[in-house]
Amino acid sequence: MMNKSLFLVGEIGGNDYNVPLTSLVPVEKIRSFAPSVISKISSIITDLIGLGAKTLLVPGNLPIGCLPVYLTMYQSDDTGDYESDTGCIRWMNEFSRYHNKLLVDELEKLRKLHPSVSIIYADYYGAAMEIFVSPYLFGIEDPLVACCGVEGPYGVSVTTKCGHGEYKVCDNPQKYASWDGLHPTETSYRAIADGLLRGPYTQPPIATTKNSCSKLTELVSSAEYKMSFPYNQVISNAGMRAK
Repeated sequence: MMNKSLFLVGEIGGNDYNVPLTSLVPVEKIRSFAPSVISKISSIITDLIGLGAKTLLVPGNLPIGCLPVYLTMYQSDDTGDYESDTGCIRWMNEFSRYHNKLLVDELEKLRKLHPSVSIIYADYYGAAMEIFVSPYLFGIEDPLVACCGVEGPYGVSVTTKCGHGEYKVCDNPQKYASWDGLHPTETSYRAIADGLLRGPYTQPPIATTKNSCSKLTELVSSAEYKMSFPYNQVISNAGMRAK
């Protein structure tokens, strides 16, 4: 069963960073945690391979600088702190890329140690950034505002949270990228999944490795069918409006 199964190893590391970030721990200190997180991911992969795993999909971290919670907590008057094309916090996204670079390097080492095993990197960061760069392609009106929360520029508050206190829920969650300021909406998850299963955001591409796992073949085929409509119709219509 192990060698015929697809293992999704992660995403690991999110809360190792979220907890200190929400406690305003300096990013330099949090950055020092990354090698330990990567080491733990590597040991988990090694253990699974030892148990017979042959196909593993290992996700990187999301662009945390685009999360409404952090955009609220770390608001700055310095425009240089924000990415000009997305409005996301620059230094936070740089940290996500740092974690992901360490992970990619470690996966390459593991591939050399286990050449008969398919170890696929899932670029959650790249797939998610498509949403923030071109939200209209996904039917999203403002990717930096939470659906469930409060009034305000990012739809969240440090005192009132989704599900607690005087919170509000938007009328059309499908038009939002963030559900509660920290977790993506179904629209975002679908865009990320599409980028992984049919797009360029796996290394190596899933299409070149899916034959090693029958379940992965079924997953890709199912995604191609389910995402063909109405999701592509939304993209087509958005593209027409953009023109």
